[in-house]
Amino acid sequence: MRSLLFVPADSEKKLAKGAECGADALILDLEDSVAAERKQAAREGALAYLKAHATDTRPHLIVRVNALDTGLTDADLDAVVAGKPDAILLPKAEGGASVTHLDAKLTAREAIHGLADGAIAIIALATETAAALFLCGTYRSSSPRLSGITWGAEDLSAELGAETNRDAAGHFTSPYLLARSLSLAAASAARVQAIDTVYADFRNMEGLRQEAEDARRDGFTAKMAIHPAQVAIINKVFTPSAQEVEKAREIVNAFAATPSSGVVGIGGVMYDRPHLRRAERLLARANPTSSS
Repeated sequence: MRSLLFVPADSEKKLAKGAECGADALILDLEDSVAAERKQAAREGALAYLKAHATDTRPHLIVRVNALDTGLTDADLDAVVAGKPDAILLPKAEGGASVTHLDAKLTAREAIHGLADGAIAIIALATETAAALFLCGTYRSSSPRLSGITWGAEDLSAELGAETNRDAAGHFTSPYLLARSLSLAAASAARVQAIDTVYADFRNMEGLRQEAEDARRDGFTAKMAIHPAQVAIINKVFTPSAQEVEKAREIVNAFAATPSSGVVGIGGVMYDRPHLRRAERLLARANPTSSS
């Protein structure tokens, strides 16, 4: 996955528009974009959408449930697991224990609905509370369902009491750069996909492009979106170019030709095993449906 678009699950119009924009994944939202009095309508809308799109030729379908401490998570899962979403996005996750907790809830409901154990993956939204920052190192081995880790700055800035989370130039300030780095390290340690947060200024396409390119440079392999117009740029940034793919294949093939070598030379340049690992990961990303 390269692009993950948030869509309020209580809006048929936005769900239909989201499906047409080319996003690799749609996040059917039951949380922040849905008012309290619309939660049940959103659950029903999410289930109807999941059942209507139970085919192989569709984007990944992910449901963002309400956080574990809201008392709404069980009702969310009771409603949507029957539709077999590809994954659940857990907001305000606080370390591996919260993922393990959600895993248990999913296991019970998969059994009730005749789904295979582990059929539904988990993506953790790992930096929305202050406590969560101290727990980013605990996701590894928390659950085999864990497939991705992402981060958020809006809820975190509210909890910290910040006036803003970006400076005058539109760049994240230091507390949020820390959260970003911790989520990236958490994903790497857990061997799951690192997904960058949303870019809220959806009319600023150049700002989006720059932030996505910075994220790709640092190791993120996907980015969330809040508007369909953002998807094309995100997909382009996170799709390796033909030149990058060619170079990566050259490195992989050189090591395959001499598997016992720790270093290979190509065109007068030396490449070692870390270069090989980066090349392998780039080739995996060259497939838009890859989760790596």
